[in-house]
Amino acid sequence: MKQTQQAIKSTALHMAVAFIAMGGWATFANVAHPMPQPLIAGLVQGTLSALITLFLKRMIEALSARLPGSVGWWLPPLAALAASLTLLTSIHWLAGTPEIARTIIVPLSVTGVYGTLYNLTLRRSAAANNQSGA
Repeated sequence: MKQTQQAIKSTALHMAVAFIAMGGWATFANVAHPMPQPLIAGLVQGTLSALITLFLKRMIEALSARLPGSVGWWLPPLAALAASLTLLTSIHWLAGTPEIARTIIVPLSVTGVYGTLYNLTLRRSAAANNQSGA
């Protein structure tokens, strides 16, 4: 049981899952193009997803804790989404990914949902801690 809990919290495991899931999606999204384009798109997206997974949580935590009022509710997930969009679009363009929009739509959707839900959780927890400590 303890090993399972450690695996669930493992940053390396989360990065590996992101690499496989989003890299697999990118390969599928570009499968209509000749090899090795689908594989390159998959490797690029998998690598980017693993790195984004590593930094996204920390970025949202830092912004959410530092931003007051309503800005703290909407800016952290928006910043995560904007950073992901910029990074994914730029790197896929440089890599020559043929289907950039199809390739990044799923990872961006995951980023948007995760960023919003995680920030909401952080903000509600902070508000509850402030009320109990007041």
